[in-house]
Amino acid sequence: MTGDRPPTRHVVVMGVSGCGKTTVARLLSELTGLRFVEADEFHSEANVARMRSGVPLDDAARWPWLRDLAGWMTARHREGVSTVLACSALKRSYRDVLRQGPPNVEFVHLDGPTEVIRERMATRTHPYMPASLLDSQAATLEPLGPDERGPVLDLRLPAEALAPLAADRLGLPLAVGGG
Repeated sequence: MTGDRPPTRHVVVMGVSGCGKTTVARLLSELTGLRFVEADEFHSEANVARMRSGVPLDDAARWPWLRDLAGWMTARHREGVSTVLACSALKRSYRDVLRQGPPNVEFVHLDGPTEVIRERMATRTHPYMPASLLDSQAATLEPLGPDERGPVLDLRLPAEALAPLAADRLGLPLAVGGG
């Protein structure tokens, strides 16, 4: 019976490309037992090709992707499974689409100096997200509003510190053996 299940939680670790959201979300998943998913895996081939060629996505390209992510979280909610999603969620309107999925969607915004992110991006490889798109992402980013649930954390902290800090700030219980 679904009435006997504890409520699900759905956390979106957000920020611009290179901020560390995938690493932090994976660690948060390991600490809490929430099911991890990388939002990049939901992009259409057209979106991937566009980004690979250095062209930023516009809203029209993002809406179906965001609806798919909300649908994935909703399906997990129906299964009684809590989730953690690594997703840029740059604009309030994008986060609004994600919130149309399951109840209890919360955000963890990894924020910090663009220079630090640019340095990180210079030393990493990504299958299609070139460092040249960082400026467009930074320009698009809308910080969490005062009515949006979730902490803003300094991305300069190591991921191993950010994940437990996010769990603490969100009041997420640690999984057995998760810390």
